[in-house]
Amino acid sequence: MPTVRRHPWTRRAFLGTAGAVVGLPFLEQLAPASPGGSAKPPLRLGIWTVTGGTVIESWKPTGVGPLAALPSILRPLEFAKDEVLVLSGLANHGRSEGLNGHEHCSLMHLTGAESVKKVDGKLIAAPSVDQVAARQVGDQTFLPSLEIGLAGHENKYSFRASDVPVPFEANPRLVFNRMFRGRTPVVPNWKARAATPPAPTTGAKRDTLDRGVVDLVREEADDLRRGLGAADRHRLDQYLDAVRAIERRIDFMETRQRIEAADVRHPGPSRLVLPTNLPKEGIPVWQVTNPVYRDPERHEDYIRLMADLMVLAFQTDTTRVCTFACGSDESHFPGVVTVGYETHCHTLEHQGNAGRVEDADPISREALRQIHVWYTRLFAEMVRAMKAVDEGGSSLLDNTLLLYTSYMADGGHGTHDYPVALVGKAGGTLKSGRHVAYKPKTPVANLYVEILNRMGVKTAKFGENLTSPHRQYDGRLPDLV
Repeated sequence: MPTVRRHPWTRRAFLGTAGAVVGLPFLEQLAPASPGGSAKPPLRLGIWTVTGGTVIESWKPTGVGPLAALPSILRPLEFAKDEVLVLSGLANHGRSEGLNGHEHCSLMHLTGAESVKKVDGKLIAAPSVDQVAARQVGDQTFLPSLEIGLAGHENKYSFRASDVPVPFEANPRLVFNRMFRGRTPVVPNWKARAATPPAPTTGAKRDTLDRGVVDLVREEADDLRRGLGAADRHRLDQYLDAVRAIERRIDFMETRQRIEAADVRHPGPSRLVLPTNLPKEGIPVWQVTNPVYRDPERHEDYIRLMADLMVLAFQTDTTRVCTFACGSDESHFPGVVTVGYETHCHTLEHQGNAGRVEDADPISREALRQIHVWYTRLFAEMVRAMKAVDEGGSSLLDNTLLLYTSYMADGGHGTHDYPVALVGKAGGTLKSGRHVAYKPKTPVANLYVEILNRMGVKTAKFGENLTSPHRQYDGRLPDLV
């Protein structure tokens, strides 16, 4: 590395070197990392959320306890019935200010927030369950989390902070590029990874350009700090926090590259299947999504491709948290809907729902039931694929907690008795093959506490679980194991 004149250290010189750090190629992921291996595959969290709620009498089993024949909407999951845990009675109660019905439901969906609102056009909710989980485990993977699908416009599901919604990527090509930019997809060998030496000590000097720049900035900033006032020291310390995050990311990248190189030589037991039908590079997203809204066959192809990417992300340990916004309220379903004349999902949602089920239009309600059977059939295909991925004595499905749900309880903007199915063994932390009915109006946030605990987040508080006037079970959900 060239000799650098260190004194006097001017603002221009410091910013020049700072600019080199800002230009590092992995600044989009500043999470600390320690990719130490484990012989046991990690737990993944997958959220598959459809639009328009459901038709509850065709979703919820009539009896509690062991699952008998599944209701018609869940029937495509019959082959995996022993790995399905249906929960009923869960609701959201958050207050809303300045939002329409879809915004209200979508902002509460994964946040379980006490209140959601819009202020000067800005949506305000609370951190969502997927992002809190990603904060816990995201330092162990290339991507802390992955948000894919058609959530956008009115619908915002994932929030990194109360005022920071996370965008969902709708273009499968860009999802794939984000996952594997600069790396080759490989199946992890979890047993071999358990024997991998720990990551290098953060800050260890190396003869690499990245480390050389970071070392230089840190050392010169330490010299500069001694001559600064309190306010400037605070600003510099904030900058140095970012530098330390970059150091940790360098540690992660170096160690992970070594681990994956070993996986290439001795991969895990499952077969890697890469998608062959990705959109071409450079195609604008509307050319990908517009046909989805009009043509159920194109819609199916899109959902299958996104589901394949979700499985691939988990199988390659690219991320351990993925949220898939499946479908759109604005989609049309000719051929899927075989009754009546209406095929527009949003119209059917309103016609097929009412304060009382018996007051809803029965033809529209049957059309909605058919749409939700269609969604479940595609979800079941993904479940079958995960069940077939061998991770060395257990399947990917065994090591995943899948939440199959909707951002509404029903298409009438309902928030009581959400459709909730947990699929997968969640690393052995769920007793599946059952229907558990909770007291009506139990907060959905109770479920999110249970999910977060299984992902390693030790918390008793999430959203409204302890503050709702309808709080139950000390903010938890009993009888999951």
